Amino acid sequence: MQNLVVIITGAANGIGKGIAKAYVDQGARVVLADVDVESGKNVAAEIGTNALFIKTDVRENNDIINLMKQTMESFGRINIFINNAGKGAFLSPYDLKIEEWDDVINTNLRSVFLCSREAAKYMRGNENGGAIVNIASTRALMSEPNSEAYAASKGGIVALTHALAASFAEDRITVNAISPGWIETGDYAVLREIDHTQHFSGRVGKPEDIARACLYLTNPENDFVTGINLVVDGGMTRKMMYVE
Repeated sequence: MQNLVVIITGAANGIGKGIAKAYVDQGARVVLADVDVESGKNVAAEIGTNALFIKTDVRENNDIINLMKQTMESFGRINIFINNAGKGAFLSPYDLKIEEWDDVINTNLRSVFLCSREAAKYMRGNENGGAIVNIASTRALMSEPNSEAYAASKGGIVALTHALAASFAEDRITVNAISPGWIETGDYAVLREIDHTQHFSGRVGKPEDIARACLYLTNPENDFVTGINLVVDGGMTRKMMYVE
């Protein structure tokens, strides 16, 4: 990843922050895009001189265009784009307002299309193309009540991923998705034994688990992998659970 230029949305906190740190550790130049200015600037300062924060609301197309422009002005190219920004609205479908539905869809799904399209415009000019990773969710594959907006957005990301992989193939741009399961971004020490044992792996996930998956899917040597949805969940969605 030495000197490759990586943009990560939703990078000021949680999984996005972990992904940003991993790429900097691998020698990449990283652009953190987020609406949280204070946290974004703090993370950029924390992880070093190869990190740049650009305030970006992924619901706004002009912000997305500006993100690409500023990245090009600062680093001269875009090699990797990680669509990580997301939010939920876990309300009964009887109570979910259309504005709340639209906000989740625009943040989680519409942004993936807009960001990928704008990033690809620059990647197609690279000698080796580029790589896009979309952070979906195991909620695209299984559900709990009151998760309609989130599930729809994440299911849409999975479908959009293989469609974009087909469209961008001739430009040598790979497009893949990662569906995280339970990734603890808070205090890992407070988790219970039962939280860990409901995974085949014997533990709840960490942001670093998703970061390593991103590194794999965006490694230029792995350009034979495209259009997939990589489930990174410790086996949780494959484990039969019984309440006793």
